[in-house]
Amino acid sequence: MAAITINIPEEQLQQLQVMAQANGISPEELLRATIEDWLNYPKSDFEQAAKYVLKKNSELYRRLA
Repeated sequence: MAAITINIPEEQLQQLQVMAQANGISPEELLRATIEDWLNYPKSDFEQAAKYVLKKNSELYRRLA
């Protein structure tokens, strides 16, 4: 596993620590889970939108083919 270091304002660090403590996890675990969700979220949104558009326009695409 790779490691990165970021600088954040003290106020944001305190907010992060409060949120992590409220969820019973470390700030690092909270950030890791958030990053994982963020990286996976756009992909599923795009796939859902693409499927919707393809289904919605399937008759038009069939006629144009």
